[in-house]
Amino acid sequence: MSLWFRRSPRSLQGKVVLITGASSGIGRETAVAFARHGARLALAARRRHLLEELASELDHLGCETLCVPADIADPVQVRNMIHKVHQHFGRLEILINNAGFGLAAPLEKTTPQEMEHIFAVNAFAAFHAMREVIPLMRRAGYGHIINVASSVGRRAIPFAGAYSASKYALVGLSESLRVELAGSGIQVSTVFPVRTQTEFFAVLVNKMERPYTGLGPIQPATRVAEAIVRCARRPRAEVLPFAWLRLSIILNALSPRLIDAILTRILRRIEGRP
Repeated sequence: MSLWFRRSPRSLQGKVVLITGASSGIGRETAVAFARHGARLALAARRRHLLEELASELDHLGCETLCVPADIADPVQVRNMIHKVHQHFGRLEILINNAGFGLAAPLEKTTPQEMEHIFAVNAFAAFHAMREVIPLMRRAGYGHIINVASSVGRRAIPFAGAYSASKYALVGLSESLRVELAGSGIQVSTVFPVRTQTEFFAVLVNKMERPYTGLGPIQPATRVAEAIVRCARRPRAEVLPFAWLRLSIILNALSPRLIDAILTRILRRIEGRP
């Protein structure tokens, strides 16, 4: 029977987990959550000092860690990252494509270079990582790929067109791959966080004339991390850490104009327009 229908959650004890974007936010909290379940962790991000601080913290939890500083916008570094993790641990069972960044700008002010870069980090990096890890998981006969997308990968919001498009791309890759790998022992899951309490909005590229903090509800990063761990224990196709997101997805499918009107009203209120 497929792992999608397992009645009891699988143990994460000793499982090798690679998390990209592990230096902060959702990635960092996910690493802590997996460590508490006894997983062995490979931590990837650009900021080496933050990875080392996290590794030191996890060491107190008895967690074996490997820091892999990498700029995942570079396909060569992504390939080397996967190979280094596999060489160190001898296997790689769970890949969590979490790294990403935001861009707040009207579409007409978004440059081609900015669009290319956000796709390189938010979508192409996951593509390259999945291409590298799938053969390893096929040889092992099992594995789990968890792609952290976004609620705006189901319904875009104004001034986040580039970011939304990159997350839509990640969702498309996930949905296609999930069917391609059916019966292989490799699971593919997609996570859809809403706005999350992280440094995301503090470090995003903001080309607006005012501070940009997105739209909609907000949740703590720990909630998303806990949802990811639950998914790793009981694999699911899609994970919505914020329950009401499902309703907005359904409403958008039934009446996109209704969601347009709601977003327009919210935007006018934020900007102080009638």
